[in-house]
Amino acid sequence: MTPTDMHAPVEQCHAHPAPVRTFDRVFPAVPAQVREARRFLAGLLDGCAVADEAITCLSELAANACLHSASALPGGTFTVRVRIGCGGQLRVEVADEGGPWVTGLREDEWPHGLAIVASLAADSGVCGDAVTGWTSWVAFSCPCQNAMPD
Repeated sequence: MTPTDMHAPVEQCHAHPAPVRTFDRVFPAVPAQVREARRFLAGLLDGCAVADEAITCLSELAANACLHSASALPGGTFTVRVRIGCGGQLRVEVADEGGPWVTGLREDEWPHGLAIVASLAADSGVCGDAVTGWTSWVAFSCPCQNAMPD
């Protein structure tokens, strides 16, 4: 983790005295960087009960950004945002550089990327548009406060 990763903004949650911490990191949108994104999240969630599920979801969302969005163009990037706090709420987002959002019909019975993500996370979704970029996200409830870096 670089020093700039640790200089994340800290907010206070009105419902809980624990701080809400957010961490952002930009990655080159090439498949090899998905591993680096997983390492980044793993470093933030060490000791969190849902770390494995969150890392699996991040892996799928980051791979989608690298393969299926305008981020895949030369020089493209994707951004990972992590929000930890408010009584154990965890949100992981992957923002890409947009492009068409095409969902294909699957005739086989095997679960595919976003279906697997939806089955692991407490909540998930996609927002944005083809021009400004897509943000795919997952949310979990877990006691992650102790896992946050100081």
